[in-house]
Amino acid sequence: MKIVAEHLEQAVQFELMASGERDPKLKDLLRQQALAYRKLAEKRAASLKLPPINLPAVVPPKKDGSP
Repeated sequence: MKIVAEHLEQAVQFELMASGERDPKLKDLLRQQALAYRKLAEKRAASLKLPPINLPAVVPPKKDGSP
């Protein structure tokens, strides 16, 4: 279970980095890395016979306070 949580933490970190990135190519690479970590977490959870992971992607609030 610990590995699943670690993979999800990594996914969230890459999603946060992607959300603040201005370079479209780097933003895409960061999103791809986040997706890869989510897939690893799902695969590990399945191998441990855990329920499917339902953790939405992280979308930080905009700096101006709008949704």
